[in-house]
Formats: sequence, structure tokens, C-alpha cells
Amino acid sequence: MRLPSWLSAHLAALRALLVLTVLLGVAYPLALVAAGRIPGLADRADGSLVEVDGRTVGSTLIGQSFTDADGNPVPRYFQSRPSAAGDGYDPTATGASNLGPESVVDTIAADPARSTPSLLTRVCARSRAVGDLNGVDGRRPYCTADGVGAVLAVFRADGLTGPVSRVVSVNQTAPATPFVTTWQGVPVEVAQPGEDYVAAGGLITPVRGDAPDTPAVPADAVTASGSGLDPHISPGYAEIQVARVARERGADPAAVRRLVAAHTTGRTLGFLGAPAVNVLALNLALDERFPVR
Repeated sequence: MRLPSWLSAHLAALRALLVLTVLLGVAYPLALVAAGRIPGLADRADGSLVEVDGRTVGSTLIGQSFTDADGNPVPRYFQSRPSAAGDGYDPTATGASNLGPESVVDTIAADPARSTPSLLTRVCARSRAVGDLNGVDGRRPYCTADGVGAVLAVFRADGLTGPVSRVVSVNQTAPATPFVTTWQGVPVEVAQPGEDYVAAGGLITPVRGDAPDTPAVPADAVTASGSGLDPHISPGYAEIQVARVARERGADPAAVRRLVAAHTTGRTLGFLGAPAVNVLALNLALDERFPVR
């Protein structure tokens, strides 16, 4: 007996569902699991986890912070780059800040908890903190001495032309002192919380300052990676940390540099990417070679 066309169509769809469920829902996942058990691939399939004395301490593929309970850097360890993933290196919230080079003006609210620093201020604050921690010059172009973006809102009598009538350091609030006293003969004010100086007609003017052209603190020390999970830092960032780590561990800086070199990978295929230092692997090697007693 010939089945009705509607019933035949439903049965064909059911057969296709069953076949695809077996192939893609059972056979394919099992094949991937089996491939992950191949010698040499098993560790990577499990997340490239690192164990010390039977305890998992991290992954070579996912970065982590080396800070104390209050979020302060632990001086005896090399520090990772900043992370915008959740509260920092959160694999469930991987991502970037999505702030671009035009983010130079902070949002300063009356409630400090609702204020949002610009990308420029974040970079300035991080550079100052890294410089202080490692005893190097943390100054950067377009940054104030107190670690915010050196940006003025310049108001003119006739809009974009005419004499300057008012100047505001938009990223500094009381009791801070303006990073420049006057601008074109006009006294500089600090910003007032809640004020929008751009909407009010101020011309946003970043001020370079006298910082060196090439900052001592490298870019990866002050910017987060796109994923927020980068386990590596640049050799340049590692180098400015060597003296601090050696001092804290009572080690020879030359010996610490040799460990850094041993945990530095070169460019992929010799020309892709840049040399990088795996921070977790380096810090574990330090604990083994120069334990803190």
C-alpha cells in the first residue's frame, strides 16, 4: 500500500534526523575524543594544564594574574599583561575593552563608581604603575604626571576661532593640580564631575608633554590582548622586570635573564608574529630554581 505523500515526507525527515544524530551527535564527537587521546595530543586536548606536586596551577594557553588578595602585584613574580576578560583572565568572559585610539576623554560622574576611564587614561595609569613597580621611567606621551590622559578642552570666543576663553583639563578633578598652569595665556581648570565639555563646545586637545619618544614601559605592559587571555609577554616587558625579580629572590640578574631566554619562543615559521615569553612557565621555573625562603 502506498503511503500518503505527507506521511512519506515525515518518515524521510525522521530517517535523516536519526542518521545525522548518529553521525554528528555520536560518531563525530567520539572520533574527536579518540583523536585527543593520541600520544602527544592528550595534554593539549585537556587544556595544556600545568601541574606542580599533583596540583593544577594553570594552563600554558591561558594567562593569569600574579597578584595578592588585594590585587597588588607580587614582586617576586614576573607580571602578565593587563586583561579585559571579566575581572582579569576570566575564560568565561573572554574579550577586549573595545576602546579605540579616539578614547581620550574620561567619563567623570559625581559617583566615582560610575566613572569610566578612557583608553588613554588606562594606558597612562598602567604605565605609571609599571614604572613605579620596576624602577623605570613610566612616562608616556600624552600622559600627566599623576597618570591620566593629558587632554584639554579648549573653548574659544567664536566657536572654533577667536581667542581662547576657557581651558579645562578634562581628565583631572579636584584636588588634582592641572598638568599645565595656563594655555595660550588662559588659566587651566580641572574638570567638574558630570560635566560634558565636548557637548559644551570644547575642542579636545591632547598635549604630548616631555615624555621620551620611546617609552621605557612597552606597549604590551599597558594594553590588554584581544582575547584578554594572552599567556605571554614581550621580551622587552620581561627585561624591565628582571632586576626586581632578581632582587626579591636574591638571585643573580644574569641567571634570571637566562631563564627568561629559555622560556622565550621565537616567531612562528621564523617570520610570523613576535618573540614571546610564557609567564606561567617562567614563574614556575623561578620557583624551582630560586625559591623564596
